[in-house]
This record gives sequence, C-alpha cells and structure tokens, in this order.
Amino acid sequence: MVFINKHGFGLLVCQLTLYPYMERLIGPIMVTRIGFVYSFVVNLPSNRLALAVVLNCASVAKNVLSVSTLTGMSILQNKAAAQHQRGAANGLCMTAMSIFKAIGPAGGGAIFSWAQKRQHATILPGIQIVFLFLNVVELIGVLLTFKSFLDGHAVVRKRVI
Repeated sequence: MVFINKHGFGLLVCQLTLYPYMERLIGPIMVTRIGFVYSFVVNLPSNRLALAVVLNCASVAKNVLSVSTLTGMSILQNKAAAQHQRGAANGLCMTAMSIFKAIGPAGGGAIFSWAQKRQHATILPGIQIVFLFLNVVELIGVLLTFKSFLDGHAVVRKRVI
C-alpha cells in the first residue's frame, strides 16, 4: 500500500478537482499568474497553534499553486504551437526542463555558498541575495505570462460548457 503525506494528498485532490474548474473559470494564464504571485504574500499570526495551521495551509496552497503553474505553462505551450508542431515543441520543452533541473542544484549551491561568504555585506547580506535571485526568476516568469509575450492562440480563452 502506498501512503502519501498531507501535501501530496492536497495536491492530488486540488489537481483533480479544483484546477480544471479554475482553468475553465479564469483561464490558465490567470491561474499561472496567481501561482507565481502567491509566494510573495503570506501573513502569519502570533498564536502557535494558529501559526502551525496557517503554515500547513500555506504550504499546501503553495504546492498546489506550484503544480498549477506548471500545468498552466504546459497548456500555454501546447496552445502556442500548431497541431503538427506540438510533438517537437513538447520535446524541446522537456529537454530544456531536464537541462535546467540538472544545472539548477549546482547553480543554487553556488549562489548559496556565495551568500554565506557575504554575511556582513552592506547591501543584501547573506541569505537575502538568494531570495533576490529567486524573486527575480519568479518575476520573469510572471512577466512572460502577459499578452505581449504570448502567442495569439494562447491568449484566446475558450468557454467550455
């Protein structure tokens, strides 16, 4: 028997029930933008039990929106390519994703190591530089979902009844 933790279960339930409804309601572009922007906004209460509940809910929501972002980007990529080119486009995307998944840990480790060496810097000391890099990458992802960067086919939202 396979056991999954509460975050995995939350992801499974939301991807199977909530995401298709949200995608039909507001479209994959807005779902993707919400997933990107959500990581910037979390308010934490001072009570320990409430803090634990909010952190758990925020963690599940972050994971759900992260998966929704990936799903939304895949839908946008498939809508941008013509039918006869989708296989090649998906192959290129999978290749690029694999390359970045291989390079990412080394690049992240280098940035983290560099941040540890500059603990007493005046501007962006220590770990703040790591979060600057993360937020810049996320900002680029949000900017790429705007109309001027998207293909015309991806912008048109079809109403499914």
